[in-house]
Amino acid sequence: MPRSDISFPQKDAELREDVHMLGALVGQVIREQGGDALFEAVESDRQAAIARREGDTASGRELSERTRNVPPEQARDLVRAFSTWFEMVNMAEKVHRIRRRRQYFNEGKTQPSGIIEAVNKLKAQGLSLEDVWRLMLQMWIEPVFTAHPTESTRRTILRKQQKIAQLLLKRIGLPRTANETRVLWDRVRNEITSGWQTAENSRERLTVADEREHVLFFLAEVLYKIVPTFYEEIETALEQAYGEEARERELPEILRFGSWVGGDMDGNPDVHAKTLRETIARHQQIIVNNYFLECKGLAESLSQSASRVGVTPELVARVEQYSVLLRSGGSLSPARHDRMPYRVFLGQIMERLRATYEGRANQYEGVNEFLGDINMISDSLRANKGEHAGLFQVRRLIRRIRTFGFHLATLDLRQNAAAHRAVVGQGFNDAGWANRTSAERTARLRDALERDEGPSNVLDATGKRSLWVLEALAHCRHRYGDDAIGAYVVSSTQGIDDMLSLLLLARWADTADRRTGDVPTDVAPMFESAESLQRCGEMMKQLFEEPVYKRHLQGRANHQYVMIGYSASNKESGIVRARWLIRQAQESLFAAADAAGIDLTLFHGQADGIDRGGGRTEVLVRSAPNGARRGRLRITEQGELVNEKYGLRPIALRVFEQAFNALSLSRAGVMPPERVEPAWREAMELMSTESSRVYRGLVFDDPEFHDFFCQLTPIDVIERMQLGSRPVSRLDRVGIAAIRSIPWWHAWSQCRYMMPGWFGAGSALALASSTLGDAVLRDMHEHWFFFTNLVDDIELSLARADLDIARVYEQLVDEKYRRFIPILRAEYELARQQVLQIRCCQQLLEGASTVQRSILLRNPYIDPMHLTQVDLLRRWRAGKRDDRELLSGLLATVSGIGQALQGA
Repeated sequence: MPRSDISFPQKDAELREDVHMLGALVGQVIREQGGDALFEAVESDRQAAIARREGDTASGRELSERTRNVPPEQARDLVRAFSTWFEMVNMAEKVHRIRRRRQYFNEGKTQPSGIIEAVNKLKAQGLSLEDVWRLMLQMWIEPVFTAHPTESTRRTILRKQQKIAQLLLKRIGLPRTANETRVLWDRVRNEITSGWQTAENSRERLTVADEREHVLFFLAEVLYKIVPTFYEEIETALEQAYGEEARERELPEILRFGSWVGGDMDGNPDVHAKTLRETIARHQQIIVNNYFLECKGLAESLSQSASRVGVTPELVARVEQYSVLLRSGGSLSPARHDRMPYRVFLGQIMERLRATYEGRANQYEGVNEFLGDINMISDSLRANKGEHAGLFQVRRLIRRIRTFGFHLATLDLRQNAAAHRAVVGQGFNDAGWANRTSAERTARLRDALERDEGPSNVLDATGKRSLWVLEALAHCRHRYGDDAIGAYVVSSTQGIDDMLSLLLLARWADTADRRTGDVPTDVAPMFESAESLQRCGEMMKQLFEEPVYKRHLQGRANHQYVMIGYSASNKESGIVRARWLIRQAQESLFAAADAAGIDLTLFHGQADGIDRGGGRTEVLVRSAPNGARRGRLRITEQGELVNEKYGLRPIALRVFEQAFNALSLSRAGVMPPERVEPAWREAMELMSTESSRVYRGLVFDDPEFHDFFCQLTPIDVIERMQLGSRPVSRLDRVGIAAIRSIPWWHAWSQCRYMMPGWFGAGSALALASSTLGDAVLRDMHEHWFFFTNLVDDIELSLARADLDIARVYEQLVDEKYRRFIPILRAEYELARQQVLQIRCCQQLLEGASTVQRSILLRNPYIDPMHLTQVDLLRRWRAGKRDDRELLSGLLATVSGIGQALQGA
């Protein structure tokens, strides 16, 4: 489609204006900071790329020449220029989403997939206020943030992005010629300019501490701010639907937050007992500091004088108690505040918070003690005409305390099952332990647990470190509270012995309850490989029947976490088989748990790519089988999606609104139960098998495909990116199997094949079409949301792919490996034809004009970065990958292309 044919509907006119103005500002910054030569180079590349996309072959040749043999320093600036433009476009699109949301509210309309819509539908379904309240008691929304090896934007840049968004939002409603508007654009330009002068990433490899601070930015500076607003929206919706009675109801906690950063040991030797202690201590420091600052603000607001209004006797007594308890009590507030009881009390509270932060005498022993003090202020205000004199701000603080406690975010732990096996085998002095069958290991572990048997052999340093982690876990739970520690995820689970191994190690670390023998740890098996997803239901059934594990679950209120991973199965088997296996796994897991009377919480290990399950929350909920709709959502968040979903407060709030809508309607039965015909299951089995056969036949069964992949994609650059503390490849494996799922997808997206999102799907759909008929597939697409979503995701991957750009990368491949190219291209074309046939469309994304427009508008601006990357790759590899300046330029292209693809 020519650019001249791309149109913006009236509702998006302001987005177009923002993009135009921001683009002009970026151009001004480039000219000012980089000089006329850089500006002209960028502009020439841009014009040539646009003309090339319009079919001008001469411009295509010109662009190829312009991006050849560019000095590395100039290449970095060129890429920085284009990536800055994309950063602004991404920001404009986010701001437009916020603008559209506000328009709904201002016009008195109900926004689709929002909280008001959900409450209205619940009431229409016949649910009373009591029913809705009980429903919310069952709801649970918990994003769990993880480290990411290819995305870690500096907090400085993240804060600048927030400022730009706030400035763009401020100009909404202002006349275009107003002086305020001109001032706002000047301030936006200042932020863009200072961002240009700031390095995007640290030049040193990020440590666990760096990754932790990256996640803490979103927790402390975004999510902390919006939590009260989320509950206030629910209160407003309930009051509108059910009247004044709703105001008397205290809403239960629905939101909670988790993190893996500092606790994820799988393949990362930099995470251990010390990082665990440091991380949880840092969590407490951050949240206590936030509380301190909020109490300081409250002290400024609550200026009531005792001569003008009363306070409760309980608050007066607490002030007197603290005056004796706190040594510096007399100097906590100025003398002029003596007759301002709330200010005096808040000064005392702040002193206790300061003591908590520093870990000294008079600190709060637990969050409930702190919450009790703030509740005392709330009660006093209610009893003394303070409803409109500060109670609102106090209630907001109370909601934050109830959500974040003194832990901020629950820290999960994760370790590979093989690591545990090695320690147990060493403790048993059994050199062949790892080679025994799962049944043999289970019998031995059962006996050891029943007899409380300790290790019979001295553990080496690795074994001791494993026990130190469990000791640190127990210490942190005791010091910071139960909410500070989450589930202990056992990855690469192969049998029930892997869960029993962790229970035994906890006993060896002397962390079990001395009276009952209970291990106070939630053991969460992780099923991620195709094989484990197939077996997980039967495996958990055996585990629930295991006597020693039954006793363990009784100590955990018969609650069990199970994690399913989306990435590994896709990399192993392709998108079609992976999605089907994950769905079947959910069905079998809940069936096993229900039969055993176990309360199961499913933990979704998603990432940011379509092939790895990344996407909208409501899609995840609607795609789940009927038996998995329990009103809970625990899900990992990582990579570009973290900034996309949680970088701006209104966007983050919208994410939680959509989650509330989907979870409440599905749990209450308002969302129609899915209908799955037996023929549809047969079709999925057929497509799953064929997709896996085609995918594995190429990726794993041909030993030369690894070499082809390494030449075609910039995986060798990604491996050298100074991001993340975890290695890009698994050291215990070779070839394709050694490459972790995230770098695998990232490399394919850089060369624009997007192969993990569609390869194998074409053959699978074609076989189903020829065997079962198109009518069956169209019926599935029309009436089964799971299949509809699968086809939609395949279509989006196909649309985001660009085989014209991929052809440039193919020039990097040796002749003997070029035989793979026609296989990829034929499967792409087959998948494209099958999707269009099912959807009865002429072109991809025919029904998603906004996404289609975004991709078409972005492509010309990405092209110069792709061509530059290919040329730099050729020169860098020819020089044995030793040229650090060329590598620096390549790293810039990887980041720039990643930035550009975020919104496409």
